[in-house]
Amino acid sequence: MIREFDQVALIVDLPQYGLEMGDVGTVVDITPNARQITLEFFNFEGYTIAVIPVSPEQVQLRV
Repeated sequence: MIREFDQVALIVDLPQYGLEMGDVGTVVDITPNARQITLEFFNFEGYTIAVIPVSPEQVQLRV
C-alpha cells in the first residue's frame, strides 16, 4: 500500500514531463478514492522539477 511521503519509482516513461521509467518521486497527495497519486520529483540539488498526477498502476513502491 502506497502512503503519503513514500518514495516510488515510475514503471512507465512520462516524456511530457521529461521523466523516464525508474525515476524516483515522493508521494505528496493521494485522492480519497486512491485512484490518483500526486508525486514530486527533485533534481540532485534538491529543487523541484515536477509535481505530477499519476495512477497507482504507473508506479512501484521503492523499498
